[in-house]
Amino acid sequence: MSIVDRILRIGEGRTLKKLDAIADQVEALADEYSELSDTELREMTDDLKERYQDGGESLDDLLPEAFATVVEAADRVLGMRPYHVQIMGGAALHRGNIAEMKTGEGKTLVATMPSYLRALTGKGVHVVTVNDYLAEYQSDLMGRVHRFLGLTTGCILVGQTPAERREQYACDITYGTNNEFGFDYLRDNMAQRPEDLVQRGHAFVIVDEVDSILIDEARTPLIISGPASGDVNKWYKEFATISERLRAGKDYEVDEKKRTVGVLAAGIERVEDYLGVDNLYESENTPLIGFLNNAIKAKELFHRDKDYIVRDGEVLIVDEHTGRVLPGRRYNEGMHQAIEAKERVEIKAENQTLATITLQNYFRLYPEGSRSGMTGTAETEAAEFAGTYKIGVVPIPTNKPMIREDQPDLVYTTVEAKLDAVVDDIAERHELGQPVLVGTTSVEKSEILSERLREQGIPHEVLNAKQHAREAAVVAMAGRKGAVTVATNMAGRGTDIMLGGNAEHIAVTALKEAGLDPEENAEEYEKAWPQALAAAKEACRAEHDEVVELGGLYVLGTERHESRRIDNQLRGRSGRQGDPGESRFYLSMEDDLMRMFASGLAQRIMSSGAYPDDVPLESKMVTRGIAGAQRQGESRNYEIRKNVLKYDDVMTEQREKVYSERRRVLDGEDLEPQIEAFRAQAVTSIVEAGTAEGRPDEWDLDALWGELGSLYPVGLTQDEIVEALGGKDALTSERLIEELSEDIAVAYEDAEARIEANALAHVQLGEEPMRTLERRILLAVVDKRWREHLYEMDYLKEGIGLRAMAQRDPLVEYANEGARMFRAMMEGIREETVEQIFANVARFDAAAQRAAEDGTVEAAQAVAKANATAAAGIRVGQAGGQGRGTVLGDTGQASMEQRVTYSGPSESGEEETAGASSRKASRSGAGSGGNRAERRRSKKKRRH
Repeated sequence: MSIVDRILRIGEGRTLKKLDAIADQVEALADEYSELSDTELREMTDDLKERYQDGGESLDDLLPEAFATVVEAADRVLGMRPYHVQIMGGAALHRGNIAEMKTGEGKTLVATMPSYLRALTGKGVHVVTVNDYLAEYQSDLMGRVHRFLGLTTGCILVGQTPAERREQYACDITYGTNNEFGFDYLRDNMAQRPEDLVQRGHAFVIVDEVDSILIDEARTPLIISGPASGDVNKWYKEFATISERLRAGKDYEVDEKKRTVGVLAAGIERVEDYLGVDNLYESENTPLIGFLNNAIKAKELFHRDKDYIVRDGEVLIVDEHTGRVLPGRRYNEGMHQAIEAKERVEIKAENQTLATITLQNYFRLYPEGSRSGMTGTAETEAAEFAGTYKIGVVPIPTNKPMIREDQPDLVYTTVEAKLDAVVDDIAERHELGQPVLVGTTSVEKSEILSERLREQGIPHEVLNAKQHAREAAVVAMAGRKGAVTVATNMAGRGTDIMLGGNAEHIAVTALKEAGLDPEENAEEYEKAWPQALAAAKEACRAEHDEVVELGGLYVLGTERHESRRIDNQLRGRSGRQGDPGESRFYLSMEDDLMRMFASGLAQRIMSSGAYPDDVPLESKMVTRGIAGAQRQGESRNYEIRKNVLKYDDVMTEQREKVYSERRRVLDGEDLEPQIEAFRAQAVTSIVEAGTAEGRPDEWDLDALWGELGSLYPVGLTQDEIVEALGGKDALTSERLIEELSEDIAVAYEDAEARIEANALAHVQLGEEPMRTLERRILLAVVDKRWREHLYEMDYLKEGIGLRAMAQRDPLVEYANEGARMFRAMMEGIREETVEQIFANVARFDAAAQRAAEDGTVEAAQAVAKANATAAAGIRVGQAGGQGRGTVLGDTGQASMEQRVTYSGPSESGEEETAGASSRKASRSGAGSGGNRAERRRSKKKRRH
């Protein structure tokens, strides 16, 4: 144990004593509550709510009674009475900790107690699971307890409409996956109307399998993206061809451990010759380097039938650790397109980021002390939980002593010898009737082993990409006598493997087959549940005792994972609730872990010839080598997570500022004072840029008036100002700003008077047309500029690593450049908002005039309703630096009317992307970004 871990465990004993005392108090109250009727027990909810909201009692004061209420309700509704240690775990969650509870200790039931207590506040509780199946299952099963007590439960699932999601979030307790919660947060901050918002804040969260979500998946940020502009597909095809002609070791180097490639000088020359360019690293050729690197990565690091499969002309990602095929998911940053080019299938459009956040920063939205989680394997990552999320880890004792036997690893020189030994061991156990769970690391390896078992005539179930729809049912039955289940490591996580079969799962399945649903047929379901559960328990009981006699569940791992936690999770499937069990890992010196992180050791052993293939190695050197390889793997992944967080921290302050400003606008705050400030700032910026150089008689007033004219209809001529000030020599920047600020204020008053008198504007914008116009335009401009800013920040991050070659810290450079770009974006927002308000008032003038030529206001209204004039939509300047006066469609819901994709972590933490035709968002092209001053400076540079 490291020094940091020792420090973090100080006070652990005192914490457990406090939790133990709380559990004693709860159990005593729960025994008293057993005398209450169902109605009286339900009334506890209203009583507790009233005491919290009106009586001034704290949640800590109410905890014993609230927990006792849930204990008694769970016993009545589910036939499950929380154990003493489960109550301790629930109290740890309420206090904002991670409760480390071993597999089979009933973590799902534990969450009902703190979620009920926190729901009394009326602010909503979020329970986060690793997949949709578990979210729905837990919402249905544990939701029965909450609904019995008068609370509402919801579940966020892929494919729900905004209205359905809003309804689910309005519930007291809402279940869903981390990706769904995160994407809803991002979509809320792209909404165009208050009624499009779905979430109602971040008050309290319980994260199930917290290590999987906050550690494994934290390497990959959540990204909503839309199609980028420009046809770049030809470059993917071109570089796929080029990469085939390049040779590893001569033209480029590959580091499998870090999953990186580096092009050597010889390779650069060959690419330059092929493309006919003199210098690949010249600024105009810089984008080509990304295509080259992706093509080589696709060739060397992404393997067909391991990392992805090709089905019906489409590249489908295979989740590395669950082994599932992920339909619709796509790698980001051009990687998926490079693989499509390599496989010679249709290349689908590349995407541009519209909104992004890391999981770390999403979960930081919940207040400190209101983030909690559960897992069986958190202690190894306690330092990261404390540092990144400010959450402590509390190991909760098991309800019954753990008696599983963890056998030492058996290590063979070759994969073939290892597989022979694995099949022999499975055959021997199966003949005795002992259930066996075999963990593999990929779909490919699970199918290779399955084929060998078939050859030996051993019946078995396989859980991988092709069978994941029934994985929970198969895993629930994996503890039955004689069962052999081959599964990728993470498959079925969250479903208990009970010896003799999972009675709870059998009862749920039976009622489902009978056409009963816990929400749709709640009354019938509750009546049928006790009998269904009793029948299922009876069916499992006799077989349970028989399997116990055989030694319980035998878990066999066919490879070590990079992370010890994943190995411990696999082992933890056996030995639940005091049952016997056994585990063992079979390894070879050819396994990925050894090849990538301990290649020197593996080569020495294999080349020595001292060990026959079919005899397992017994060497402290090998044991140390495996442990060292895992530490390297864990260290690498930790560095990736830290790096992702460091760069997103730069964006966090910017994102929070933009999103809070946007929400203020969306919620209807009076923008008149802000627009007034925008006008003054815009005029100041333009004048200062136009008078920064030379004496007053050298200033180019024609150019300055041209810039001002694109901002608003200038009412003062140059001659009028010069004359008023007593000659050109008397001109100063300050006096110009003063005079022009007054002029733009007069112009704005005139514009507001005109739009107030415009019948068409009232039809389109309501009773206060100018205020509505300001709100719609500001939202549209903020969205457009933020998208452009994200694009530019992505581009900056791609090349920032090269700054290290100049002895500069890339992160510091990224932060400084990002801050400068953000200031430029904010200045651009101010200028474009003012410009577009004046431009749209002029469009309404023109539209009303054309309609009025028909002679009636009714004609004007008809024109508006038919959307036949320029005034029928509020419009903003198009991205891409095109001329003034171009338009980019309506701003109502237009920003959500183009197909977007959602990129985030899979259950294993690998990146995956899903299209969402039902959820749409706008995008803009690369855009010129910045403001007039910057564009003017860039024009000067080009002229010189």
